[in-house]
Amino acid sequence: MPANLVNKGSTNVEVSPREELVILALYSKELYGLQIPQAMEEASGGQRQMGIGTLYPVLHSLEKKGLVESRWGDEGREERGGARRRYYKLTGSGVATLEAIQAFRSNLLTWQPS
Repeated sequence: MPANLVNKGSTNVEVSPREELVILALYSKELYGLQIPQAMEEASGGQRQMGIGTLYPVLHSLEKKGLVESRWGDEGREERGGARRRYYKLTGSGVATLEAIQAFRSNLLTWQPS
């Protein structure tokens, strides 16, 4: 699967299409893990779905790249009736990467041959 290469200063960050979907879902908000595929599905009218088996490896990859950070929720197990939630949000580098991808796409849409 081809990756989007985003030039951020002197470093290139490779972002796969699945990673791009996750950072889009996290833009300007903090979500717990299961809200991310829910956001994708609802925003696409059911056309885009990401299974849990795909989601967590993508989140771990984004954390390793420094684009996403996570924290455990404050709610207790008894409040939730199960496991604690892990919340994810974009780092400054994640925001810059997403904005660079969006700028590139916008430029490409409006590009005209000279």
